[in-house]
Amino acid sequence: MKDASANIPGLENLIRNCDIPSFWTIPLADESIFRDFYVQETLAMTQASALILNTIEQLEPFIIAKLATIFPKIYSVGPLHTLCKTIFTTNSSTSHKDGSLRKEDRSCITWLDHQKEKSVLYVSFGTVVKLSLEQLLELWHGLVYSLKPFLWVIQKDLIPKNLPIELEKGTKERGFLVDWVPQEEVLAHPSVGVFFTHSGWNSTLECIAQGVPMLCWPSMVDQLINSRCVSEQWKIGLNMNGTSDRYIVQNMVKDTMENQMTELIRSATEIAKKAYDSTKESGSSYHNLENLVKDIGLMKVN
Repeated sequence: MKDASANIPGLENLIRNCDIPSFWTIPLADESIFRDFYVQETLAMTQASALILNTIEQLEPFIIAKLATIFPKIYSVGPLHTLCKTIFTTNSSTSHKDGSLRKEDRSCITWLDHQKEKSVLYVSFGTVVKLSLEQLLELWHGLVYSLKPFLWVIQKDLIPKNLPIELEKGTKERGFLVDWVPQEEVLAHPSVGVFFTHSGWNSTLECIAQGVPMLCWPSMVDQLINSRCVSEQWKIGLNMNGTSDRYIVQNMVKDTMENQMTELIRSATEIAKKAYDSTKESGSSYHNLENLVKDIGLMKVN
């Protein structure tokens, strides 16, 4: 039954039972904090008169249409990071500061500058996902076995002290490890061909905005649904489906960067244009933000 449709309004025949976050069905202790948070958020939504969504009308029209039958006003203002750039560029009196959670290491940009166009696999699983040692080593072997150049965001304290020789050698030849990167700049770099991601929504939107195909390895909360949309609805990436076997990682990387690269880039480029157009002054997200500001002003008056 795990592959049966979850019958989510607006995503019928797309989202399966196995794509639903496990804390909704199985009370896992390590996910209780997420369950409690989402329960509180869901209850709070019932009292809301409007929703502000970091998404694009053209990307999720069916979901937004369903929500519009419940909430009188919906403001889709995504991709928010791109929209902010448009606003700050248009209004020279404002400034835009990066909201990075950690200190960024820009040495990776220099390394990317020396790689071939669309040849690099960028690997990052965000700040929440924690890999076991077994998963880490299987992933690492798969990256090395793929023979593709890879830029991997990984904290130094997670790197095993006694690393197998083949991983040391392969990483020295084709890899670059770094604690944290300026992700938007990395995704925009011409050397980056594919983003190997946990499918968190912010990373997914940043990738969509740059037109970069994705290899998805989701593990929790909204990541499974996001990756399902990426691979099956928008056709801009492939899904690992929870597998961490080294040979599957190797084959999935090669499949994404070789066999299906052309078609994935075509689809990703089309959606990137929709994302860009939505944040222009004439775009839907820009227009929705203007309406949001106007409506907030009216609330103050009333």
